[in-house]
Amino acid sequence: MLTPDLAGRTALVTGSADGLGRSIALSLARCGAAVAVHYHSSDAAAAATAEDALDAGAPAATTVQGDVTDEAGVDDLFAAAEAELGSVDVLVNNVGDFAPSHWSELDADTWRRVYETNLLGTMLCSKRALPGMREREWGRIVNIGYASSEKGLVNAKNFPYFAAKAGVLMFTRMLASDTEMDGITVNAVSPYVVETSDEFPDDAPRGRWATPGDVTQAVRFFVDEDSEYISGENVEIDGGWLPENV
Repeated sequence: MLTPDLAGRTALVTGSADGLGRSIALSLARCGAAVAVHYHSSDAAAAATAEDALDAGAPAATTVQGDVTDEAGVDDLFAAAEAELGSVDVLVNNVGDFAPSHWSELDADTWRRVYETNLLGTMLCSKRALPGMREREWGRIVNIGYASSEKGLVNAKNFPYFAAKAGVLMFTRMLASDTEMDGITVNAVSPYVVETSDEFPDDAPRGRWATPGDVTQAVRFFVDEDSEYISGENVEIDGGWLPENV
């Protein structure tokens, strides 16, 4: 299993109080990074993840609270992380709500929430992290996408999520181009269904769903020092899944 040396680096993982974000935060802790555990409302779970990050090998860990869809809130959560741990070197944009209902049954507020948590939040957090990364001429941004989004996945159920994740992939590639001379890489990791999910379709590839470890392995690859020439890429963690409507 790839274990990058992140000693002296600070990682911030959005939405890392529990679920996949928690697994990513603990994985980076095991690589020696100081870890900022971001949460919106799950303060107790975030505190527990920070404690587990210390046990996993992080030299320091803290919790930061904020709404990733609010620019002032993003600035505050980064400022809190920087005050405790120093500038953010590794950013994993993991936050993203979904709406597993037929598109016609969703109101405008739900569409807006799905778009903003997935795409706007990814943009705002990346924008806030970039000045420090550019100053140090080193940075790693990993955006969590969704399998088959770049293949034109269309499904009437959960459509706003698919559209938002397609936007995340476009943003990933744009930002990779925009930072190509800055010592920064920007990539995406796009799982299908992960075992931490509440929604389980009946078409698991290879007879099982992805584990958090399947996803964190790809994240660790992208944040590794030796991955400096890999940017603008997307790795799908889907066991070879290909839906019929792509």
